[in-house]
Amino acid sequence: MALDGAMLSQIAYEIQEVLLGARVDKIYQPSREEIAVAFRAHGQTVRLLLCAGADTARVHFTQMAMENPKAPPMFCMLMRKHLGSAKLIGVEQVGMDRILHLKFSAVNEMGDEVVLTLAIEIMGRHSNIILIGNDGRVIDAVKRIDLTMSSVRQVLPGMVYELPPRPEKRILPECTAPQVVEAVLDTQKEILLSKRLLEVLEGFSPLVCREMAYFAGQGEDLRVQQLGQEQLSRLEFYLAALIRQLREHTGVPTLLVEPSGRPKDFTFIEVRQYGSALQSRTYPTYSQLLDAFYGNRDTLERMRQRSGDLVRTLSNISERIARKLASQREELKECKNRETLKIYGELLSANLYAIQKGDREAVVENYYEEGMPKVAIPLDPMLTPVQNSQKYYTEYRKADTAEKKLVELIAQGEQEALYIDAVIDSLARARTEAELDAIRRELADGGYLRHQKGKAKKEEKLPPLRYRSSDGFTILCGRNNVQNDRLTLKESRNYDVWFHTQKIPGSHTVVVSDGREVPNSTLEEAAVIAAYNSKARDSTRVPVDYTYIKNVKKPNGAKPGMVIYETYETAIVTPDEELVQRLAEK
Repeated sequence: MALDGAMLSQIAYEIQEVLLGARVDKIYQPSREEIAVAFRAHGQTVRLLLCAGADTARVHFTQMAMENPKAPPMFCMLMRKHLGSAKLIGVEQVGMDRILHLKFSAVNEMGDEVVLTLAIEIMGRHSNIILIGNDGRVIDAVKRIDLTMSSVRQVLPGMVYELPPRPEKRILPECTAPQVVEAVLDTQKEILLSKRLLEVLEGFSPLVCREMAYFAGQGEDLRVQQLGQEQLSRLEFYLAALIRQLREHTGVPTLLVEPSGRPKDFTFIEVRQYGSALQSRTYPTYSQLLDAFYGNRDTLERMRQRSGDLVRTLSNISERIARKLASQREELKECKNRETLKIYGELLSANLYAIQKGDREAVVENYYEEGMPKVAIPLDPMLTPVQNSQKYYTEYRKADTAEKKLVELIAQGEQEALYIDAVIDSLARARTEAELDAIRRELADGGYLRHQKGKAKKEEKLPPLRYRSSDGFTILCGRNNVQNDRLTLKESRNYDVWFHTQKIPGSHTVVVSDGREVPNSTLEEAAVIAAYNSKARDSTRVPVDYTYIKNVKKPNGAKPGMVIYETYETAIVTPDEELVQRLAEK
């Protein structure tokens, strides 16, 4: 990922053009490492996202829907206290480094006007968001850094804010292209041009440095010592054009995409080094570019943080069920010799005359086998022959009863394991706090979690996911097991068409027929939607069963989402995210 200092300079200009002079309206903290600040600017609300995640650190405007946590974290409350209604008066980048300072004019508790700084440091795992007071001291930070974490630089409330250490490098556009070329040549090392540019220039990613070298070497990344006058002239030409681009803010927000459609990288320049291996997509603004690149990733990360307790709970339940099933299956194996116990009892009964109390075994003819071979039956010498015979009958009856019970318990355990697997799948696909709450309620109702104490909050009834097929049919998809039941058993009609991945946890999917015949194209699209909203999302050739709603039944006592059906057809499809997103109703 190439959010380097050069691209940050373009984003800073974008922010400055929109927000300079705007006032803070709202502040909230969607996750531990994210701050969202809403401004009133030019008669509309604009939301600025600040992120300090190790792999997702950045700052930009966002259109992404983000839930405001019910209980704001301490840093969020502190931000509201100091920056509520504050006016943005400056956007400053530190050189060409990945550090942006947002300057605010605010009023303190005494009614005095003060200037506060919000520092966004984009530095991988050292990324941070720091609120700095009028006196230059740290008020607080998203990540507090003490001596146990860093001996170089501490970030703690009350400490004087210091910039991170910066190596001495050339800063564009403060220096000229010839000066950069001169610095590039000032080395005795055998080093590639791209790596040397990375050493010399501040704020440029490996991607941009490789592109410079690619242009200078006409497709070849030469070593510095191999550069001739032609290559040096081309390098100087490229640097001069880059300097103009940075000064005039004429970069082009560019997303690099793999042939599969997966975003690979982004930058602010035209990229030619990959040839046809990567495709380029341009965006009107850098914020739209970063929303497109990080949107889904951020959602997943926020949900991972918020659902951590549920993940642990479900993992423990799944492990417990697996251990219990393993133990029961071992016990069942031991019950398989029950017929032998019965035969021993009958053989002893038939040979009581030949057995004495105190015998440790009885050798008798086994008339249940051809040829009546001799069999040695172990005896308890403390018991009479009749008691030994009864003992084997008793053990037989116990084993027979145990087998029947174990078969029943194993079947129940397997159903429970399938149910928990389905809940885990629902959790993996949850995108909102409301969906997590629904899963928590489902588990609490099932006895897997305790119901929360205190006044019960009103349940938010989530609607199912809605899609519109290319033929105009409504397709509904359950978000969790409880909703699956409601959708299939209560809200659908007999001749609506029901879909579910074959023997794979996933959502119930229903095509609302409205009494019409459903065409094959809609059936296929619904099957793709069902496969995508299942545990098989990343697979190919997924079997999806479909049938009329009237053929789907729920056994008595079955877990939420568990149904049976006998009459069905099966479609083999491959989940297609692009198709699913296109058919989704906004």
